[in-house]
Amino acid sequence: MSLVKELNTRERLDTVVCVTGQHREMLTQVLNAFNIVPNYNLSIMKEKQTIFDVTINILEKMKAVLQEVKPDVVLVHGDTSTTFVTSLACFYLQIPVGHVEAGLRTYNIYSPYPEEFNRQAVGIVAKYNFAPTEMSKDIY
Repeated sequence: MSLVKELNTRERLDTVVCVTGQHREMLTQVLNAFNIVPNYNLSIMKEKQTIFDVTINILEKMKAVLQEVKPDVVLVHGDTSTTFVTSLACFYLQIPVGHVEAGLRTYNIYSPYPEEFNRQAVGIVAKYNFAPTEMSKDIY
């Protein structure tokens, strides 16, 4: 079962799903496989954009979503630029972050690039870290 589906079973929780479309093909497969319909799709991907463009687009669009939704906690997943930039937006707006799949580390911020930096940066601002393995758990 997906985390979204599990959260939706909790009566006291109002779950809002926001995707950026950063990895559009993989995202579509996952959404279809788990039958998830996002509440927000920021559709940030454009041809020939750089990591700077991705970062700026996510930061601007995510700010608007966060200000509209006013979440108590935001869960981010993995090591993508979406994860990092959403965590940064939450930090700026003082919204607690939960990092799903926290703890995986190479300790070289350039390998893999930019994923390892993203993981470490999210770890700095995350209030909750959900490690996927026992070894990763030991970091926290």
